[in-house]
Amino acid sequence: MSEFYPIVTVEPEWVLEGEDMGSKEKFWYRETGDTRNCLFKYPRRYTGEHWAEKIAAEVAACLDILHARVELAEFQNVHGSATESFARRGRVLIHGNEILGIMMSDYNPEMKFHQSAHTLGNILAALDNAFTNREDAMRTKQLLAQYLVLDAVIGNTDRHHENWGLLLRKLEGNKWDGFFAPSFDHASSLGRELRDEKRDRLMAEDRVGRYAEKGHGGIYWSVDERRGPSPFELVRRASHAHPDLFQSALAKLDRLDEGSLRRIIDRVPSDWMSPSARKFAMALMCYNLEQLRKLDP
Repeated sequence: MSEFYPIVTVEPEWVLEGEDMGSKEKFWYRETGDTRNCLFKYPRRYTGEHWAEKIAAEVAACLDILHARVELAEFQNVHGSATESFARRGRVLIHGNEILGIMMSDYNPEMKFHQSAHTLGNILAALDNAFTNREDAMRTKQLLAQYLVLDAVIGNTDRHHENWGLLLRKLEGNKWDGFFAPSFDHASSLGRELRDEKRDRLMAEDRVGRYAEKGHGGIYWSVDERRGPSPFELVRRASHAHPDLFQSALAKLDRLDEGSLRRIIDRVPSDWMSPSARKFAMALMCYNLEQLRKLDP
C-alpha cells in the first residue's frame, strides 16, 4: 500500500485572518519561518470536502494540469484542508465575476446562484478581450479547457464565476501583466456530500453513471438554460464546438488509469475517508474517464 499523505498541523499562532469569500468557514495562516500563506478550510458537516480537495489536486497533478497545491490539515484536532496561496510576487487574483462584469455591461457579478450569463461562450469572449496577444489568449483558453476536463473527471459541479480568474500585477503607467490562475476550489467533487448508505445503494444499483450525469455545473451553455449542464456534458458539447481548445486537454487523459486513481485514493489516511467513500470516488472517476475517452473532438 502507498504511503499516506502527510497531515499539516496548523498551530493557533500561525493564524492571520479569516476569508469571507465563499460559503465555507476558513482562515489564512502562515507557518512560522515561512513566506507562503495558506488557506485552511473546514469541511461542511457530514461531507468529505477536505479529502475531495486533496484527491482533486493529486488528479490534477497526475494530468499535469496547473492547480493550487493542497494538503490535508488539522486545526485544533479538526480535520480540514490547506491550500497554498498562488497570488504571490505582487499579483492579485481577479475572479471571473469581476472580469465578466467589466467585459459585459449587463452582467451581474454579485449574483450568487443561477447566473445563466456565466456561459462558456461569454467566458471565452472575455478571455479573448483580456489579452491583447492572440497567442496568450489561446493559451489561456486551452488552460480553461484543461480545468473543465479535470472537472469532468472528478465530477466538480462548482466551477462558478468566483472559482476561476486571472492573476494580475500592475506595471509602470497603466499597464498590467497577467496570466490565468491555477485551477482551485474542487471541494464539490467525488460525491463528497453523500452519506455512505447512499453511496452503497448507488453502487449496488449500478447508478453511479446516473449520479454523474444528473449533476449540474456552474458554467452554462446557454443563457436560456435553467441550470448548467453536468461537467461531462459541458466538455462533450465544448469539445465539438471548440476542438482547437479541447483536443490537447483530452489527450492528457492518457496519463490516468485505474491504477493511478487507486493509488491517489489509497494515500488518504484510513480515518479520514470511509471505505464506501473510497469505492464511490473510484467508481465515479472510472465512469467519467470512460465517457471522456469516447469523445472525439
